[in-house]
Amino acid sequence: MKLIASVAASLVLLSGMAYAQSKTTAPTKPATTAPAQHAATTTKPTAPAQSKLLPYQDSRLPVEQRITDLIQRMTLDEKLAMLGTDPTIPRLGIVGTNHVEGLHGLALGGPGGWGGRGLVTPTTQFPQSHGLGQTWDPELLKQAAAEEAYETRWAYNKFHKGGLVVRAPNADLSRDPRWGRTEESYGEDPFLVGTLATAYTEGLQGNDAKTWMTASLLKHFLANSNEDGRAGSSSNFDDRLFHEYYAVPFRMAIEQGHANAMMTAYNSWNKVPMGANPVLHSVVMKQWGFDGIICTDAGALGNMVRASKTYANNAEAAAASIHAGINQFLENATPSVQDALKQGLMTEADIDGNLRGVFRVMIKLGMLEPAASDPYSRIGTEAQANGSTDDPWLWPKNKALARKVTDESIVLLKNEGGLLPLKAASIKSIAVIGPLADRVALDWYSGTPPYIVTPLAGIRARVGKNVAVTTSDGADNAAAAELARKADVAVVIIGNHPTCDAGWAKCPLPSDGKEAIDRKTLTLAQEDLAKAVLAANPKTVVVLQASFPFTTTWTQENVPAILMMTHNSEEQGDGMADVLFGDYNPAGRLSQTWVASMDQLPPMMDYDIRNGRTYMYLGSKPLYAFGYGLSYTKFAYSNLRVSSGHLAKDGAVTVSVDVKNAGARDGDEVVELYVAHIGSKVARPLQELKGFRRVMIRAGETKIVAIPLKASLLAYWDGKGFAVENDSVELRVGGSSDAIALRKQIKVGE
Repeated sequence: MKLIASVAASLVLLSGMAYAQSKTTAPTKPATTAPAQHAATTTKPTAPAQSKLLPYQDSRLPVEQRITDLIQRMTLDEKLAMLGTDPTIPRLGIVGTNHVEGLHGLALGGPGGWGGRGLVTPTTQFPQSHGLGQTWDPELLKQAAAEEAYETRWAYNKFHKGGLVVRAPNADLSRDPRWGRTEESYGEDPFLVGTLATAYTEGLQGNDAKTWMTASLLKHFLANSNEDGRAGSSSNFDDRLFHEYYAVPFRMAIEQGHANAMMTAYNSWNKVPMGANPVLHSVVMKQWGFDGIICTDAGALGNMVRASKTYANNAEAAAASIHAGINQFLENATPSVQDALKQGLMTEADIDGNLRGVFRVMIKLGMLEPAASDPYSRIGTEAQANGSTDDPWLWPKNKALARKVTDESIVLLKNEGGLLPLKAASIKSIAVIGPLADRVALDWYSGTPPYIVTPLAGIRARVGKNVAVTTSDGADNAAAAELARKADVAVVIIGNHPTCDAGWAKCPLPSDGKEAIDRKTLTLAQEDLAKAVLAANPKTVVVLQASFPFTTTWTQENVPAILMMTHNSEEQGDGMADVLFGDYNPAGRLSQTWVASMDQLPPMMDYDIRNGRTYMYLGSKPLYAFGYGLSYTKFAYSNLRVSSGHLAKDGAVTVSVDVKNAGARDGDEVVELYVAHIGSKVARPLQELKGFRRVMIRAGETKIVAIPLKASLLAYWDGKGFAVENDSVELRVGGSSDAIALRKQIKVGE
């Protein structure tokens, strides 16, 4: 275990910080606009003295009445200031709350310098979002998000730092493995990503019926999955794909998870910038019932003028954004909005209407209520009063949660000859080799963990003093091979670095990517290290520590055992050791197709996934299929049944299957339900995920796994709405999209 405090200073000085000062189309959230600049406080300013509560202060009144009263009391200058991310009105005693980053743990530090240039606040850090997706465990993600929300309130109350609007989850779909920000997405499937995004939203917002612990701000709406040229690019596709694919995770998180904050993407959809796209009103608000915060991304206002060249000047861009429903800009938009008002491009009433959404979120967060009525107001301060010296990120239960999430995120890709799990009692020496062997690599949206456990540290802690553990960073293949030759087992840890160990928009290796830069190849250069080590020691395990898929065909064909896990977890090494030595039976599943070759991919800017993208439309065999993952035990499926052989257009059925653990180890199985339309009158995917459950089954035990299926999940967009047609549907159940164990047809419709 290594305390990360010793390296925190160097992390926040990463050269990406300089980007914010030099990039004219500013696509990211630079440290200088980070949440900590908001002078967060739990003491509300004092409003003008009065004998009774003003209407906006009276929680007994309807929310909309309170908002109307408040807006009527505001000056134009106060309204313009509210269009930033700090909706504070000192004159009226209103304290707003800023945004914080939180894709996989609250970020008040880390490589991005989130939280400002002041003292770093450590927080619990989970695996990257791509790793969270590989758990296929909505309830676990809800727990992780709930812990993040608690720590966000803690930091806000105790340290007066951060904010309560959390920029998470990322509901974008990773339609192409070359996308630099693949690490931020839960996966390529809309139902999976939507289910997980809904769970994360629910965890962030909490269980109180009246007040949210934090507000979940979804990002980035919509179809944001290319980095190169993103400031002015257009993602082009038809309405069907909008409603059936790209918009699904956002809709689910809003309708089912009740998210009421969202960030728009830099790109356009069909040539109209998302920050000014009418679909925000026509679909998000009118159809989904969204009425909260809609913000732009940093620099998006200028991008609409200089990059996409949609508007002649910033005033026109600002007016278009306001008319579309934007009520927060991640930049100083006041001059542009003022110009738009002077030119008659918009009115003060337009601003009033949009600001209502900001106040709805603030009221839901308890920001307009007295502290006594806020169920979360004493988080952090109450512990101080009781003499507690530990912050929650140091609590054993939160370390255990980070370890459990890490365990569940690990995917076993291959285990030939039963090399895994390793038997520590029969091993005298292990060589741990690779550039990531003694490192926990943090990504741009990471916070600063309170400690880290590297792979080397985790393995050493697991095997104890009786096993010699040697290590090499793999810089010299010959030296690494010699080290492996002398060991009983070699563990090679290779992959990418999530920030590329380089400045903004720079990645020395063409196979690496991150925000602002897409990958140019999927070939992993470090595979040469695995080749050298395997030649020296046939008992070699490769751990792919990666933010995205690679075309590691040689490794799959030759190395006996392969694990895959993502970066960033404070418990990285412990989780890896848990799986290597069988203390945890792996059950992670890939949430994205790993193609065998880039030849299987359409051009990067082809957003029509029907041209061969994702498992739903890929017509050739991939390296690893969507939903793929092995176990140290075996599972047998039998007795597939449906509660009814007919599914009414407005009905639902329950799909049940018996799953037996036919091996000698307890373990989790992820039971996946796919559907394929047999007689549809419109083109449909090859198959689509419509249900899943992760269940623990003891050795020799059989469990009945029941998965609900609503007819609405089978609908297609007919141009006016979702339609469930008269059809036959084949239900497919198994442990992966390419390992269907049982099939059964049912009739749908009349």
